[in-house]
Amino acid sequence: MKSDPTFLDPVHHVAVTVRDVAEAVLWYTDRFSCEVEYQDATWAMLAFANIRLALMAPGRHPPHVGFARGDAGSFGALATHRDGTRSAYVEDPSGNAVEILDERSLE
Repeated sequence: MKSDPTFLDPVHHVAVTVRDVAEAVLWYTDRFSCEVEYQDATWAMLAFANIRLALMAPGRHPPHVGFARGDAGSFGALATHRDGTRSAYVEDPSGNAVEILDERSLE
């Protein structure tokens, strides 16, 4: 039985740690069709057709998955990030980091 996709939460991004952000951006953009939405020395956001990939320098944020929600504030206090997005971090039952982004800050 398939769920109605209009009721499924969108995954905004998956975030992975890389040793060098610039090197990782070059590697991904040389091999895949994607666009760089944001890049600095500590992190980058790459847009693909169906998801975004965040590349993070070590020690900045834990590897995580990010969901876009209209009720992100119900998960905790929203922090404003340098790119203007707002989100809260929570942990799943196994201790994995999950970022809940305020979908209004993504517009």
